Amino acid sequence: MLATAGTRDASAPMRERVSAEEWAARVELAALYRMVHHFGMTDLIANHITMRVPGEPDHILINAYGLMYDEVTASNLYKITLDGDVVLRPDVDLGLNITGYVIHGAIHQARPDLHVVIHTHSAAGTGVSGMKCGLLPVSQHAALIDGRIGYHDYEGAAFNLDERERFVASLGSGNLMILRNHGLIACGQSCAEAFIGIYRLEMACKMQVAALAGGIDNALMMPPEALENTRRILIDHPEIGAGTLQWRALLRRMERIDPSWKE
Repeated sequence: MLATAGTRDASAPMRERVSAEEWAARVELAALYRMVHHFGMTDLIANHITMRVPGEPDHILINAYGLMYDEVTASNLYKITLDGDVVLRPDVDLGLNITGYVIHGAIHQARPDLHVVIHTHSAAGTGVSGMKCGLLPVSQHAALIDGRIGYHDYEGAAFNLDERERFVASLGSGNLMILRNHGLIACGQSCAEAFIGIYRLEMACKMQVAALAGGIDNALMMPPEALENTRRILIDHPEIGAGTLQWRALLRRMERIDPSWKE
């Protein structure tokens, strides 16, 4: 289950071992881990969020396997290749979970436009992933998802590198994917875009679970014209999908709660 942890690096602080650009990326990614924890989208030590290292397209940052998301900091992130080889190891006695680079490495490799990938196992997200109907237009949050959501059938725990091509094919040209009987994927060009994607998808799943509590025949679907009008907003106002304002507000909240993610 665990990948080789690699050779321990020099004892200098992580901030002194990386470029200023990489350190800034580490701080931003650590904040994203804290946000996903804050909004209850975690599954103990499972799952991953990855970010491409600035200027190093074949390297990504990822969490050590064994830390809770609210323990992730800029310093304790691993830097690895897309195939899981350790480039820079943090000063922690923890390794890597292979599923991180099977799923995430595949997406980063195939989609150079995407720099951040989030994977979750939330109750609502996994619940909808187990529904034959998939995500339904029963809420405005669902309507704000641009319609290019992918679906990937469950093949077992993601340990098989051969599944990578099928992951990428299922994602297609979109940024969101539902892993059947498994969970959710959200990607973006930035932490802000990836977070607003997973947040809206998670909220849409929660609202769908609530709406279907009375049975699917009692659920009110959004009219096609209303759905199209809402999605048109994302085309006419791309800043809504970028999540920039929300990201700034969330950083302020994380700062108030516990600024240790920046260490």
